Amino acid sequence: MPKIRELAELGFPITLAVSLHGSSDSVRNTLMPINKKYPLAILMDACRYYGRKTGRRVTFEYAMLKGVNDSIVDAEKLAGLLRGFICHVNIIPYNPVSEKDFQRSSPGVVKDFKEYLEKTGIEVTVRRELGGDIDAACGQLRRRQMFSYTS
Repeated sequence: MPKIRELAELGFPITLAVSLHGSSDSVRNTLMPINKKYPLAILMDACRYYGRKTGRRVTFEYAMLKGVNDSIVDAEKLAGLLRGFICHVNIIPYNPVSEKDFQRSSPGVVKDFKEYLEKTGIEVTVRRELGGDIDAACGQLRRRQMFSYTS
């Protein structure tokens, strides 16, 4: 979070993108362990500072996970967090990976979540999906196996 404030001071004309993925500390602690060091209150304070200092909106990335962060209650909490400053939410439908037990939210749930945020005045897009059929979509590109080389 200190680096967000430092970036704001530099005055570069860039849009800050923040991986949010949860609207409560309990969810973010599970999904993003850095939240234990910098909880939502501190993150949001830094993001608000960035917006005020630069006059630019902040983009929040939000990967939708079935039964984890995709309920209307989650949308209500998210709207509460984002109320009062210029921002944008980029909803990312989850792309399954074999090492994780997460599941993708249904299209209807994603649509309802998006519409709820829009009704509260928050700008929202749902990320267009490409590459899922070949395991090359967002979050899927990684090494499938470790190789050891001998000399």
